[in-house]
Amino acid sequence: METREKILDVAIEQFSRYGVRNTTMDDIARMMGISKKTLYQEFKDKKELVNATFSAMLERDQEKMAFLKDSGTDVIEHLVKISKMMRERLTNINPLAVMEVQKYFPEAWKIFEEHKEQVIMTDFVNILERGKQLGYFRSEIDAHILARLRVNQIASAMEPSNFNNENYNLVEEQMQMMDHFLHGIFTEKGREAYQEQQAKLS
Repeated sequence: METREKILDVAIEQFSRYGVRNTTMDDIARMMGISKKTLYQEFKDKKELVNATFSAMLERDQEKMAFLKDSGTDVIEHLVKISKMMRERLTNINPLAVMEVQKYFPEAWKIFEEHKEQVIMTDFVNILERGKQLGYFRSEIDAHILARLRVNQIASAMEPSNFNNENYNLVEEQMQMMDHFLHGIFTEKGREAYQEQQAKLS
């Protein structure tokens, strides 16, 4: 693995665990066992590292999503695995990191906003249309409207003001909203298939 990729691995782990502002370039270099000079040869400053780290996280998640889509899983199994992947991702992220990126690193947050529009929206529309064809989702739903609703739910859960509440739980908020969303569009066939897949993967 190249130095740049190793740095990104360490940055993802450290930013996710301790937050972005609490993790310094010195910390990254020390964890890597390299000099700061070597680090700055790869990334000119912390802002560039944060942007690259955020991009790498989204790209890796997108690769996992593409793998699930191409692995022959049906719509319901795909949804359950996405839900599991989302829980794992959110569990491993300090909410402070999300808030800091929004507030102090707008370029990195813009990367997420573009990913949300170009990738997440498209994936949701495709899943919803496929689920309608298979009889898992109600035939009368508008896939584009419902995909937008779900994407807006994801975004609203990450509003910085939420993190001022010490009892706020980002993971449970997202999981509850996704569950509510799905049960609002399932047919009886879809609901039964979803429950069966959850039981298999639990």
